Amino acid sequence: MEELELIVASVTQEMDAAIKHQDHAFQKIRAGRASTAMVQDVMVEYYGALTPLNQVANVMVPDAMTISIQPWDKGAIGAIEKAIINSNLGFAPNSNGESVILNVPPLTEERRKELAKQAKAECEQTKVTIRNARQEGNKELKRLEGVSEDLIKSVEADIQELTDKYSKKAEENLKLKEEDILKV
Repeated sequence: MEELELIVASVTQEMDAAIKHQDHAFQKIRAGRASTAMVQDVMVEYYGALTPLNQVANVMVPDAMTISIQPWDKGAIGAIEKAIINSNLGFAPNSNGESVILNVPPLTEERRKELAKQAKAECEQTKVTIRNARQEGNKELKRLEGVSEDLIKSVEADIQELTDKYSKKAEENLKLKEEDILKV
């Protein structure tokens, strides 16, 4: 009985992780407004080591179309600009000697549709991960010995309910993200 609970807990944990990954991926997909999440994965070469941008500078969003990056060490401004250009985010960094300013251009209709497609692909990947977790859980159930078939069928039904719940959550997240992207 304890093994069955462990299998269900493991499946739930994997599905939770899939949804968290989807949330993280959706944060990277811009939706017309400036966000610190847009630059969170930028790595700056700082004193010979690749360092996350948020560990060498304060990243702020002063208004809906601007990201302000204020380094703690003014000597890092050039490295930050270089890292932003190399990250292929599509921003042209401007420096005023004190900070780096990124102007977020408004999205074109075509670009919005591309981003919506990207979000949809991310949702599909999340649902594949959820289904794989279900499949793994069901395989683990089949390997158990000395457990009645009725009990296994019951746990399989529970796992299917979890799969449906998490797939629905992934779709809801997609719907919200698409609305956010397509909103002008």
